[in-house]
Amino acid sequence: MKGLHGIIFSYEKHNDLRELTDHRMPASVPFAGRYRIIDFILSGMVNAGITDVGVVLHGNYQSLLDHLGTGKDWDLSRSHGGLRLLPPFASEQVRGSNGRFRGKMEALAGVRSYLEGIRQTHVVLADSDLIINIPLQDVYQAHMDSGADITAVCTSDLTETEDATYFRLDGEGRVKETLFPLNNPAGCHRALEIYILSKQLLLELVDECMSQDKVSLRGAVLQAKAGSLHIQSYVWDGYAAQVRTLKSYYLRSMELLDPAIRREIFHPQRPIHTKERNEASTYIDPAGTCCNCLVADGCTIEGTVENSILFRGVSVAKGAEVKNCILMQDVVISRDAVLHHVIADKNVAIMDSRTLMGHDKYPMVIAKDSKV
Repeated sequence: MKGLHGIIFSYEKHNDLRELTDHRMPASVPFAGRYRIIDFILSGMVNAGITDVGVVLHGNYQSLLDHLGTGKDWDLSRSHGGLRLLPPFASEQVRGSNGRFRGKMEALAGVRSYLEGIRQTHVVLADSDLIINIPLQDVYQAHMDSGADITAVCTSDLTETEDATYFRLDGEGRVKETLFPLNNPAGCHRALEIYILSKQLLLELVDECMSQDKVSLRGAVLQAKAGSLHIQSYVWDGYAAQVRTLKSYYLRSMELLDPAIRREIFHPQRPIHTKERNEASTYIDPAGTCCNCLVADGCTIEGTVENSILFRGVSVAKGAEVKNCILMQDVVISRDAVLHHVIADKNVAIMDSRTLMGHDKYPMVIAKDSKV
């Protein structure tokens, strides 16, 4: 899309993903057997024809750098434009934050020279912790048709509450009020943290916020300027999940076992791209069992696996029982081990005859590279 440039915020948050973010940012947490969470919004931009995307990085981002690389797997490896990885604290203007991520407007001020060089007329800003497959070209067209200053994507689904932003809309879908935090969001719409605005307006807002030492997009812009700017909603009531807690990660992962939800997330006309890793086909032993599971390539299943998600290269030995679990890349489950409601991070090894039991509301988490 020649008129639209993508910017993705990938930063450390006060989330409750526990061991899953000990070695990585929320954006690079594995999801759905072979993807990372950032793949969904990044693929959405690519599917909309966006050719230039900047990723604002902050925190423990080595895992994300390894995953994104040059952007080749998303067709964003280009001589001009393409994928750019942006550290937000390279500028003297924002070094007073002592390396903390205080807000999106401050982060944008840190990459202001990059914003000035954007070739497109409009910018889409998005968080990286969102599982969604939204046609961004439709959002952009709605923005242009409405004549709004800012278009904010939101949903009427109020089940996600962790650090959420809410909008009160008028009868024509215009944002009357931005609210956060909010104990009772009844009658509101929840922001999905996707915004479209012109490059020129973005630069003006960044300069204004920095001159007044205001750092927050939702506070200094969406909330403070609801009366002076035309902020229009785009209501998306398809699947959307902001993964910010361990409970939401587990429940949203388990939802993928529903074929209807898989069809919506992995829409054939809007594919989700990820870093390629060539693997052999998965092998299921004739004596083994694999029922209602999402299984990636390269797995070996000789035991029993039910209602679970297996990433690439997982091995389940004879006599082992895995139920309602998420086993990430290269996890090894040895003979006669029993796992129920367990999330095992990459390269975990479970020894013979071990029994690990979690609960669907509080799954057990085994940290990366652990041996149990």
